[in-house]
Amino acid sequence: MQYAGMIKQSLVDYPGEIVSVLFSRGCNLRCPFCHNPDLLIKPRVVNPPVDIVEVLEFMQQRRGFLDGVVFSGGEPTLHEDLIADIRSIKGLGLLVKLDTNGTNTSMVELLLRERLLDYVAMDIKAPLDYKKYREACERLSPENFFSIRSTALLLKKARTEVEFRTTVVPVLHTPEDIVAIARFIEGAPRYTLQQFNPRVTLEPGYGRVVPYTKTEMQELADLCSPYVQEVRVVNL
Repeated sequence: MQYAGMIKQSLVDYPGEIVSVLFSRGCNLRCPFCHNPDLLIKPRVVNPPVDIVEVLEFMQQRRGFLDGVVFSGGEPTLHEDLIADIRSIKGLGLLVKLDTNGTNTSMVELLLRERLLDYVAMDIKAPLDYKKYREACERLSPENFFSIRSTALLLKKARTEVEFRTTVVPVLHTPEDIVAIARFIEGAPRYTLQQFNPRVTLEPGYGRVVPYTKTEMQELADLCSPYVQEVRVVNL
């Protein structure tokens, strides 16, 4: 598979590990606050694509220095070739982390069953209510919504490392909404609240939205702490 881009070395995308990050093209959701709009269906091509063969060669050259690969996007699970690519990376003895929106439960389940994932980070866009979720995603089918719910429940029981994440956007998320998400994933090992960044968004109007302050983000984390084992806040 060809990827839209690659970060050759990252210290922040996989907790405690040094990794490369691959970005796949395309997404089946249209979140207006998306910070990677160039990766959508008709993107503005900035860099030449990166072939998985190049990735494997690069990773072999840096074995012993790089710990693994993060597959991000866009939405990586839209691509059937992802399974083979992950198998190839695991064949090198490397760690694999998947960033997903949860709309392809069957692929996530297969990857977990084959023990091909060491870490999964799932974005939860809103409380797990169809109308609220559609407000945050705009283009959301009932089928995708039920897959999102199913994937979240699957990951709650997974034996691999799991992180749930929400980008907190004031015009979309009240404190009650964030707590509702935490209650849905109750018992999860990690929930990350990401401060909304208005600098790059899919919907230009969101560039005028003022993010919650760092103090307000911490207050949201405190409200979630009774429900999950660890709440992290990532600020701008």
